[in-house]
Amino acid sequence: MPTITAFESSPDRGKGHARDMRVRWAFEEVGQPYDVRLVSFTAMKQPAHRALHPFGQIPTYEDGDLALFESGAIVLHIAEHHDGLLPKNADARARAIAWMFAALSTMEPPIVELTMAMLFERDKRWYAERLPGLQDRVRVRLGELSRRLGEADWLDGTFSAGDLMMVTVLRRLHTSGLLDEFPDIAAYVARGEARPAFRRAFDAQLAVFTAASQS
Repeated sequence: MPTITAFESSPDRGKGHARDMRVRWAFEEVGQPYDVRLVSFTAMKQPAHRALHPFGQIPTYEDGDLALFESGAIVLHIAEHHDGLLPKNADARARAIAWMFAALSTMEPPIVELTMAMLFERDKRWYAERLPGLQDRVRVRLGELSRRLGEADWLDGTFSAGDLMMVTVLRRLHTSGLLDEFPDIAAYVARGEARPAFRRAFDAQLAVFTAASQS
């Protein structure tokens, strides 16, 4: 059975923003059982974990002799080996993978920069001056995504790994207020969060945080 790593005590306090959530959701969508090995912040930086993830982060994936790191690579591997996340048609499959890259390379960087500033820079004297620029960069990307999505439920016909990655990236904006400016994008995220596989994955990672907070 594949084994992934996740935070022993997640800094997102069970909100499902840690990147193991993407992998959990992918497993749930394809109906593949998996094990989770919880890792402390100290253990993440030790040689044993760095042998799996050279940058000392989570998640990692192990299955037999195969070890992977980076959530996008892990989700793609799952999607390529199990039905449910990539279309059968070769062109549609390629487009779904392109949307995975778009989520990670185009949408995520400005969103992470904004959310990190909101978390860690509020007490800086230059925060108020910097914030509007960070928000505007995210607005540009949300506007572009909104125009492409239009009235469709998903990015390219049926739900795919591209939507899975995009929704997990966009969820980081829940506390920013920016999703309220794009009702179609907010509805798109809500559709992803309403999927039974998402709920199972979310509940599983929340249970880890709940158990850690009670111990």
